Amino acid sequence: MNDSAELGISHIRLGDRPLIVCDVDDVVLQFIDPFQLYLQSLGHEFLPRSFHLHGNIVSLADGQVLEDQHVSRLIAEFFEAQESWQTPFDPVVSILEQLSRNADILFLTAMPPQFSAHRRRLLDSTGLAFPMLASEQPKGPVVQALHGGRDLPVVFIDDMAHNLRSVKEHVEDCLLIHLMPDSPVHRFAPPASEDIARARDWAHAAELIDRHLAADSIKRANPAA
Repeated sequence: MNDSAELGISHIRLGDRPLIVCDVDDVVLQFIDPFQLYLQSLGHEFLPRSFHLHGNIVSLADGQVLEDQHVSRLIAEFFEAQESWQTPFDPVVSILEQLSRNADILFLTAMPPQFSAHRRRLLDSTGLAFPMLASEQPKGPVVQALHGGRDLPVVFIDDMAHNLRSVKEHVEDCLLIHLMPDSPVHRFAPPASEDIARARDWAHAAELIDRHLAADSIKRANPAA
C-alpha cells in the first residue's frame, strides 16, 4: 500500500475520535450549477446528456461540441476562479460544525493539488475551516491510510459511486453515504450499490451519522451484548 508521504497525508493529524471524511464538490460546495454559470459567462453551455462534462459542453455561438482538451482547460480555469463562483450548500456549515463536536472532519477533495490553496481559502471564508486534502488518487487507499485501522467509527460521504466503492473495498465497517444534489446531470449518475446508504440531503446525512456513532457508543458501553 502507498505510504503517507506518497498519498500526501503526512500533515494530517487526527484526534482519538471518530472520523468523518467528506468529498467537497457537489457535496459541501456547489459545483455543477456555478460551473454552468461560469460556462455561460464565456459563451458556452453544458448540456446534461450524460454524467460527463467532456462531450457535453457546446458553444452558444454555433452549437459545436468543445474538444476534450478545451473542456479540461475550462475545468482547470474554473478551479482557479472557484472563490468567485462556488458557495456551500445550505445548511452544511452548521451541520458540520455540530458533527465536529463528536468527530474529526476531514475534506478529501478530488482536484489537482495545485488548486488546493484556492480551495483552502474558499472553505475558510465560508466557515468550513476543517483539514483538507486535495488529491487525484483513488479515495479508498487514502481513507484507509488516514484511518489506519483504528478501533473508532469512520464515515465517508461522496456523490460518486466509484469513490464510495473504492472506500468500501479498502476500509472495513465504514459508514458509506451517497449524497448528491438534485441536478439534471446527477440524474445520469451511476447508482451506488444497495448496501450503501443514500442521503436525501445534509439533514438526513447527519441523522445517519448520529445513528452510526450512537450505535458504536452503545456497543462500547456493552461489549458483551
